[in-house]
Amino acid sequence: MTDGTETLRGLTIEGAILPPMAFRLPHGMHAIEVSLSADERSTAAHRLVRDIYPNGELPLWDAMGSLYSAMADEMLANGVGFFGIGLYSLDDGGVAHCSLTVAVVESDENDQEVVARGVQALLLRNPLCEVTWLDLPCGPAVCGVTATRLLMDSRYTASGRDEELVMNQVQVHVPFATGPYTAVFTLDTASVEQWEEFSHAMAGIVGSVDFPSPATSQSPVEQ
Repeated sequence: MTDGTETLRGLTIEGAILPPMAFRLPHGMHAIEVSLSADERSTAAHRLVRDIYPNGELPLWDAMGSLYSAMADEMLANGVGFFGIGLYSLDDGGVAHCSLTVAVVESDENDQEVVARGVQALLLRNPLCEVTWLDLPCGPAVCGVTATRLLMDSRYTASGRDEELVMNQVQVHVPFATGPYTAVFTLDTASVEQWEEFSHAMAGIVGSVDFPSPATSQSPVEQ
């Protein structure tokens, strides 16, 4: 997938159709809009698998396509409208990985700054969260960065010993300019050595967010 614009127009909250939202994806990000219809979502999940595993074969594509389709169903049930996987080759032959989700929550407030200030106050209650105020082209937003340490069971490590896994997360809350809603962009990665690059990628994504009017919004770009 190359750089492209995604315009999400079918997002819903408890049956209410939300205003459209557009943003750009960086090179290497493979994604599906999970708020599509069930058939479209399944098709998109199978296409996503072929993008991620271009050298795979049909049995792998079918198995992983079904897995990602079921995962997309579960995400939709939990309020996630968009899911992406970033895969990037490293000089040593390894692969850096990150995941991106976009969810939308109702905020009961139309003023973007009021919403952002409320989110900022909530995030500041967590002493382990690094909170930053953002002035994006689409309006104010709030960024929270956290790190979580997990213990991986020896059955799932290459060394055969229990190992510590560090997961970094950056989450950006972007109030809509066109309604009482807030988009929550979340990027997670265990590739902490590439954290700076992923942070820049996330900055580019949220910096490109736009809230076009329904009359002017375009259909999603096929990736």
